[in-house]
Amino acid sequence: MSAPAAGLLRTPPPSAGVLLAGYAADVLLGDPRRLHPVAGFGALALALERRLWSPRRSAGALYAGMLILGAALLARLAERALGERTRLRHGLAVLTLWTSLGGRSLGREGRELATLLERGELEFSRARVRALVGRDRAELDEAGVCRAAIESIAENTADALVAPLVWGAIAGSAGPVAYRAANTLDAIVGHRSPRHERFGWAAARLDDILTWPAARLGALLAVALAPAAGGQIDAAWRALRRDGRLHPSPNAGPLEAAFAGALGVRLGGRSSYGGRVEDRPSLGDGRDPQAADILRAARLSAFVGLAGALVSALLARTLSARLWPRAAPWAGAQ
Repeated sequence: MSAPAAGLLRTPPPSAGVLLAGYAADVLLGDPRRLHPVAGFGALALALERRLWSPRRSAGALYAGMLILGAALLARLAERALGERTRLRHGLAVLTLWTSLGGRSLGREGRELATLLERGELEFSRARVRALVGRDRAELDEAGVCRAAIESIAENTADALVAPLVWGAIAGSAGPVAYRAANTLDAIVGHRSPRHERFGWAAARLDDILTWPAARLGALLAVALAPAAGGQIDAAWRALRRDGRLHPSPNAGPLEAAFAGALGVRLGGRSSYGGRVEDRPSLGDGRDPQAADILRAARLSAFVGLAGALVSALLARTLSARLWPRAAPWAGAQ
């Protein structure tokens, strides 16, 4: 690789202060109401899928690689273009992290759904849960809606909170951008439909790989923070160790099991996706979840997000000091 190319691809030292600022922006502001870059990326991905689709894994790998590497390269080029203008570079990093996070929106959806259930509006709650899950909702009873919501909150604690923070600590602005691109492609083509079973294979596997460390960190934090949701650490740890590997998803399993144990509820069981019924193992050994448990899950997710931000900030400081010691002044105050 040439020296200019190596310089372009070299990961800049991350800033702990930038990570915390990006996390704070999501807590205070939530998702941008207009011109959200993730929505724009999704529209581009859909357009390219129609042009590049082929029932081959190689075609899907090319598609995913182009979009994920392209998104990361754009973020890196933007950083490089700002040169030594540190405040602008930090502002860009805060912006990319903020738009990659979704913790506030996740909590809001959970609280609004719980409110509908507490009012007895089951039909509206079935419609509302669509924002959180992709399963069939028409036959869900109240416990089924609660279970679907808690499972989604648990899984998305990694996708929407911990993973962007971890990758921001590791790879600067390009980290959360690349992760959110992979996660979005998984939602678009990664599901097992006849059209995407082979074409979406690469996107799904990339998302699994990139989410793997955040899912484990998030599950451990959920265990440690179980008392914040009125649960017990030992029950959460027991459920994580016993049930975390039973789920068909390598990343959803640990988080859903840890949340089930922390909340004292039972998750998993039968679900339907596009008319296809899946019987999944039970996670946790508690009672059926109720509306109040959705609020507890949202609270636990928020605490895990805060702890994930602090751990990621510490990781950023450690990496900056050990791997790029000469670049510490360039990275700004940490």
